[in-house]
Amino acid sequence: MSDLTFKLIAVGLYFLAMIGIGFYAFRKTRSGDDYMLGGRSLSPFTAALSAGASDMSGWLMMGLPGALYMSGLVEGWMAIGLTTGAALNWIFVAPRLRRFTEVAGDSITIPSYFDNRLGDTTRLLRVASGLVILVFFTFYVSSGMAAGGKFFVSAFGGEYWIGMLLVAGITLLYTMFGGFLGATYTDMVQGLIMLAALLIVPTLAIGAVGGPGAMFESVGQVNPDFGSLVTGATVIGVISSAAWGLGYFGQPHIIIRFMALRSSKDARMGTVIGVGWMVLCVLGVIATAMAGIAYFQQNPDMSLSDPENVVLDLAQIMMHPLLAGIVLAAVLAAIMSTISSQLVVTSSALVEDLVGTGVKLSANAKLWLGRIGVLVIAIIGAYIARDPESTILGLVAFAWAGFGAAFGPIVLLSLYWKRLTNIGALAGMVTGAVVSFVWGKSSQAIDAEQTTNGIANLWGALPEPLYEIVPGFLLCLIVAVVVSLLTKAPGREALAGFRHMETATTERAAVKDSTAV
Repeated sequence: MSDLTFKLIAVGLYFLAMIGIGFYAFRKTRSGDDYMLGGRSLSPFTAALSAGASDMSGWLMMGLPGALYMSGLVEGWMAIGLTTGAALNWIFVAPRLRRFTEVAGDSITIPSYFDNRLGDTTRLLRVASGLVILVFFTFYVSSGMAAGGKFFVSAFGGEYWIGMLLVAGITLLYTMFGGFLGATYTDMVQGLIMLAALLIVPTLAIGAVGGPGAMFESVGQVNPDFGSLVTGATVIGVISSAAWGLGYFGQPHIIIRFMALRSSKDARMGTVIGVGWMVLCVLGVIATAMAGIAYFQQNPDMSLSDPENVVLDLAQIMMHPLLAGIVLAAVLAAIMSTISSQLVVTSSALVEDLVGTGVKLSANAKLWLGRIGVLVIAIIGAYIARDPESTILGLVAFAWAGFGAAFGPIVLLSLYWKRLTNIGALAGMVTGAVVSFVWGKSSQAIDAEQTTNGIANLWGALPEPLYEIVPGFLLCLIVAVVVSLLTKAPGREALAGFRHMETATTERAAVKDSTAV
């Protein structure tokens, strides 16, 4: 058989495995609450790996290795920021959010938690946050589908639209029927595939170049400053890259895993597993970039097709085509895990927080409306992604900043500050979303104008604008606090409810922890 046939077999087996897991989850999904939150039954291992896989997307398998290959560790500030942000998210948000969401009306979505926690009788906060999720994630989903189409063009030389529809169709199939559990179980498996690829490929490549010593020597000849975190960096660039970590506190498709844990105590083990997974993956990426530099320096007759393909090219050189096909599946896993999680969260917002606020739905109605919601959102996302020139990285960065700025401060304040009011939360959320949107669009327009006309921009002497999540997050936090202090304080009942969440829920969690398997 040809190399292409082996690769197609490997990817086909991966697709079948994902469908099989989705069918298994389908059999365990009995109600709308199961479909949207999995019955709060996730183990820390499943929650941690699924959160990591749904977060990293193709950036981990292609974007970061390519950046490190070209410029060195100075491109690693985003990885540092994301790893730090993920650890803080697990430590400070996961245990409290798990307890608070159960006590606050057994909330199964982030908007319903805001509504119940802050006693918003107007439902404006819930509807506004549901709309933010619906709009941002619909476009976010389309970026993942576009990435799938471009991957098939790069890996197999096929048609963009065929690859895009294939990735979208398989992901839709196991997500629509398996719901939250389908997305979570497949994400867990996909996380393991990604980790295996990022450990095996660099190990083989380091052996091929003569070991670690020979690798370091070759890297030093090609790029003496590879190990520097500051060479070629700017202050704004470092802040912007590291600030990606702020986004974790407000990403619905990540923090919903905290809500689905079996108990708050599981967050401790989830922290170890989740952060450990990220660290190992990042170390694997760094080793792959270095091994790639060394290999192509030692073999000048061979060339790298594209810096972002360093993982794929090394896999195809070092491994049997069938095993190389599994590495290709790892890249697909990174893309599809993100799409599936976003589809479920977006469908939940549509059914539970928009339709469900005005219509009383039965458990079975929620279940099937959730599936219909996934289908509708997937169709819209595929329609948006039909253009092969669809942007990916810029849209991902824009949506990440939007969620981080709009939701992040509100999540933290709701968990740790009893004085937060529904009006303050709404004002902060709107401010964060608007500032992130306007700042991001303004910086893109200014950069384009400067590139086209060579004229000075509003950022003065700065070589690049500040990532919009920084001003958006800070202003959301400030506005939420100021408006809450200027408006009527929560009543005794609300304050008592907050104290109950802090104390009584700890006791309740302790009972559950003692009986958790």
